[in-house]
Amino acid sequence: MKLKPSSKAWMHEHINDEFVKRAQKEGYRARAAYKLIEIDDKDKLIKPGMTIVDLGATPGSWSQVAVQRLKGQGRIIALDLLEMEPIKGVEFIKGDFREDAVLKQLENSLNGKQVDLVIADMAPNMSGITIVDQAGAAYLTELALEFSRDKLKPTGNFLVKVFIGEGFDDILRSMRTMFDKVVTRKPKASRGRSSEVYLLGLGRK
Repeated sequence: MKLKPSSKAWMHEHINDEFVKRAQKEGYRARAAYKLIEIDDKDKLIKPGMTIVDLGATPGSWSQVAVQRLKGQGRIIALDLLEMEPIKGVEFIKGDFREDAVLKQLENSLNGKQVDLVIADMAPNMSGITIVDQAGAAYLTELALEFSRDKLKPTGNFLVKVFIGEGFDDILRSMRTMFDKVVTRKPKASRGRSSEVYLLGLGRK
């Protein structure tokens, strides 16, 4: 099948992307690893001994970073609709976060323990219709926020990918009621033309 010009341009950019090259060289499963690395270097979110939940984890680059920074002390539970190759030190649940049964499985695996940090680099399957995609992304964020409201310990933190557009202001308002401080992060590995940013809620009230 012949590639469309837009697909060719994306492929060319991807192959020549500095973060793609670094990920291949340094053993990360995706360039997204460098988004979490930059944010964590700045905000010092991950500390040994923590319990961390990674939502939308596949292919697993954020869990890889978290494992390294926990230094063998702590627990990571990763969840995704898609299968994920095993990572030593990461417990994986395969399922759709939007389904109650999957959420219940995640809650059961916590066994009543509260979470120190929730990280969510989730995105819906993109349709190409902006308003539909933004609504889908906002819904996933709301679910992650609801989970964090229930499961984060006091002073716990929440990092989530959001898209500027429909629903963004509502998410920001909700987070400000839940956390002592909410900041926006746009790491270098996040492509400039992308409307994605990361909202970081610090200090669960």
